[in-house]
Amino acid sequence: MRPLSFALLAVPAVTAVACHGPGVAPAPPRPAAGAADPVADLVRVRCATDGRDVVTSWRGQVYADVPGEAPRHLFAIVGMNVARCAEDADGWYLTSRELMLYLDPDTGAVLRRWHNPWTGVDVPVVHVANSPVQARLGAAPPLERHGPLATFVYDIPLGYPNPIHADEALRPFAPSPTYEAIEMFGLTAPADEVGDPARPTVSWMTLTWHRVGPWLPWMGQGDAPGRLVYRATGERVDGIAALPAELRDELATRLPRYRAAPTCLLDAANVTSWTYFVAHADAYRRGDRFPLPAPVVDEPCRAAAAPMSR
Repeated sequence: MRPLSFALLAVPAVTAVACHGPGVAPAPPRPAAGAADPVADLVRVRCATDGRDVVTSWRGQVYADVPGEAPRHLFAIVGMNVARCAEDADGWYLTSRELMLYLDPDTGAVLRRWHNPWTGVDVPVVHVANSPVQARLGAAPPLERHGPLATFVYDIPLGYPNPIHADEALRPFAPSPTYEAIEMFGLTAPADEVGDPARPTVSWMTLTWHRVGPWLPWMGQGDAPGRLVYRATGERVDGIAALPAELRDELATRLPRYRAAPTCLLDAANVTSWTYFVAHADAYRRGDRFPLPAPVVDEPCRAAAAPMSR
């Protein structure tokens, strides 16, 4: 995402979970038959080995950390990711879409405009609508076991060229030439189900997500000192119908594309909050409502290796 990405969820050049990856990393050799397969274990927790769609949802808070000021509570957040995992001759991959809405921290209402308390300016809110978010699952992150629970833990330090900086007209929205942040995830599931090859997926999964990163470009903070701190918790849910009402409303009317994961590894670059802003800067300047409408469209698949047989 920058933020979330999940790929929760989602999205980085992350080979492990693909929350915000800018690309698809190469896969390592596949484990020998009968050997433990940590990546397949991760697939069972993050999505499923049988290619079904898996929906994850989360809620949390966003704070501003400004030097010389007490932390300021800016937003509540609610989000979802719909993901699908599959395997081809190059190994496992994940493809997904993610949506996250910024809410008024007092009323819980979805924000359409936000009053910047530092500049005094009202600005359009650009919610997170990243599609696709996908990656090769080239390795599994560390797995910690605590009694009946097992948790995949991964910390993702991010540092790469800022896509907004490349456009001189947009540079005032995010002046730094580099995007720098860190995201920290935990995915917890029943320990006895994680490594069970007879199971396509675990019976339940909960998650934690923390992120420390720069001001969002739509906030109008430019190069003002400070950063954002995100905290969220969530879980796998039983399909789109089980999502919070704020998300269901958007999916039912304006964003039907986000109701299902892509059916293949798409021939498209990963979308992040920063690249989404670049692509839709004109809509932001007009004050359009975000996320922008996303109907179902034909999406070309990446040239794929042959499916693996087990």
